[in-house]
Amino acid sequence: MAGASMQVELVAADRLVWSGEATMVIARTTEGDIGVLAHHAPTLSVMMPGVVQITTDGDSKRKAAVDKGFISVAGNRVSILAEHAELAEDVDVSEARSDLEGAGAEDDEDANAAARAWAEARLQAAEAS
Repeated sequence: MAGASMQVELVAADRLVWSGEATMVIARTTEGDIGVLAHHAPTLSVMMPGVVQITTDGDSKRKAAVDKGFISVAGNRVSILAEHAELAEDVDVSEARSDLEGAGAEDDEDANAAARAWAEARLQAAEAS
């Protein structure tokens, strides 16, 4: 199936972040990293905050930061649904660093952990691209 492609959609809670044809998608799930190629078996997994890598038909790689969400694979289509998602080239590195430094200011430990994970994912995506 070399060169075969699939439709990929990267969706944040408030918008469509990226959509197009791809030959491979790599995402971090609660069970570990998952690599998806065209005609992959149907799958539904919970994603961890981190970087999603999308290899397009031209072998270029798009990277995006995502936080908690789901990855769904069915019918040669991959849907990545996250509360927050941001393409690596759109990440404001100084803002992400500031957010990382400020994570911990809330009284709620879960909110602090989520803010820290999101800031770290954004920085990882920016550094990886």
